Amino acid sequence: MLRIQGLNQYYGGSHILRDVDLDVQEGRANCLMGRNGMGKTTLLKCIMGLEPIAGGRILFKGEDISRKRPYDRARLGLGYVPQGREIFPQLTVEENLRVPLASKRSKGIPERVYELFPVLKDMARRRGGDLSGGQQQQLAIGRALVLDPEILLLDEPIEGIQPNIVKEISEVIRLLNREQGLTILLVEQKLPFARATADCFSILNNGRNVASGEMTELGDDLIQEHLTV
Repeated sequence: MLRIQGLNQYYGGSHILRDVDLDVQEGRANCLMGRNGMGKTTLLKCIMGLEPIAGGRILFKGEDISRKRPYDRARLGLGYVPQGREIFPQLTVEENLRVPLASKRSKGIPERVYELFPVLKDMARRRGGDLSGGQQQQLAIGRALVLDPEILLLDEPIEGIQPNIVKEISEVIRLLNREQGLTILLVEQKLPFARATADCFSILNNGRNVASGEMTELGDDLIQEHLTV
């Protein structure tokens, strides 16, 4: 479904992504792993068009989207939940959820968003900034789901979140992927969450994809070499 070919990206004189190749198959949950500063967040931003690329291609369902604008990629079916959530704190929960609707000229928030996250319906009139960190993360995921994406990009969705909501988010991701067939590309460093949520993995090290495979193949040798601090 999503194919990255020879992707390169720079910040100033720093070569952040180096000839990255990555395939995300339809209906699977792929976890992008690696230590801090290895280029994981940058790669997601490049996929969404939030960062320019210096070379290579990004293909979505066979179409080259490398030069498309972010909102055009969203219309094609890419959903994005950024690191740090980035909700609108002064808008209500309902207003946050309505923001993406302008891009498809629709007025209705899909009921499944509230079915997945009932707390968002209960707190629809509260400002986003008044929610807890976990509730804000649920709001960020709900906002991405409003446009009914075909692939969901999640950047460290459980960072700084209380354990009970971590469990809820894990269950929602598994439900979306395994029961509803939504393709997932997840950036995550916490191994228990990654193992519970993803089918397969790719590891970035110094901007390169150095290992990929089924999650069951992620052994101690790869963990020690590329993931432990």
